[in-house]
Amino acid sequence: MERIGILTSGGDCAGMNAALRSAVRTARKKGVEVYGFKHGFVGILEKDFISLDSRHVSGILQRGGTVLQSARCEEFKTNKGQEKGFSNLKELGVGGMIVIGGDGSLNGAFVLHQMGMPTVGIPATIDNDIYGTDMSIGVDTALNTITHAIDTIRDTASSHDRAFIIEVMGRHSGYLALTAAIASGAEAAVIPEVPYDLGAIADNLLQRYEAGKTNSIIIVAEGGSDAYTIERKLKHRIGYETRITVLGHLQRGGEPSVFDRLLASEFGMRAVEALLEGRSGEMVALQSNEYLAIPFEEVFAHKKVIPQRLLELAETLSS
Repeated sequence: MERIGILTSGGDCAGMNAALRSAVRTARKKGVEVYGFKHGFVGILEKDFISLDSRHVSGILQRGGTVLQSARCEEFKTNKGQEKGFSNLKELGVGGMIVIGGDGSLNGAFVLHQMGMPTVGIPATIDNDIYGTDMSIGVDTALNTITHAIDTIRDTASSHDRAFIIEVMGRHSGYLALTAAIASGAEAAVIPEVPYDLGAIADNLLQRYEAGKTNSIIIVAEGGSDAYTIERKLKHRIGYETRITVLGHLQRGGEPSVFDRLLASEFGMRAVEALLEGRSGEMVALQSNEYLAIPFEEVFAHKKVIPQRLLELAETLSS
């Protein structure tokens, strides 16, 4: 294999650049050229790419986001778009692809594999909802950002006897909300995986207020509800004044944590090695501190669930 392609797709997250850097340096060291396609799968369809070497990826390890940029591509979801993309890659002499991204991006990688293009995926999404890997790139950095924001808000909450409802990302997964609640000592977390009882939450917070608890934090995953709905239903029932903070895209950016830099670097190197070993149709993954390769069929055949132990821990620590 003389040339491989690489792209970042879907929502950006901290650590994508570290994975890109690792993949490029690994490939170049083995004498393989790397085409970096811009704006995800759009770059394949438009033949918008750059031949990457160590100089292009120098100084990006600590940068958030993705220097290749990212975009969603509706055209590649069609048969015509997929055939065009595959044809373009063949025309450019690309012998294998590395796709960095979340669920939608990895589905695109699977399509390329099924069409006959050797492809390996790297999971990168702050939601941590990809089956087969304990952690995806970007999760740790997002959690550190969220926890820091909550700690800062807690200072204001305690100064004014207030309850803050803080909305975080997680359309289909409450992992960020739940783990951030545990790490920040929040009084409640609302997540899409578990039915919630606002009456019980209100009663618990009121009891805390009457017992002298001067502030309260409720974390809401955007897929579980929204901060404004929760605030409207809790207002005047819990003793505290209520305030809302929606963290939004603040959670995606920022310098990647040490963990994300190491994880992304390992993933990038292993993805290149997999292609050069003749493997395809798999995703690099981390399970129980061991790096593995998981077939795409297995990744998409299961839904990742939040470990029961985390739910029990959150419930115990919030009581």
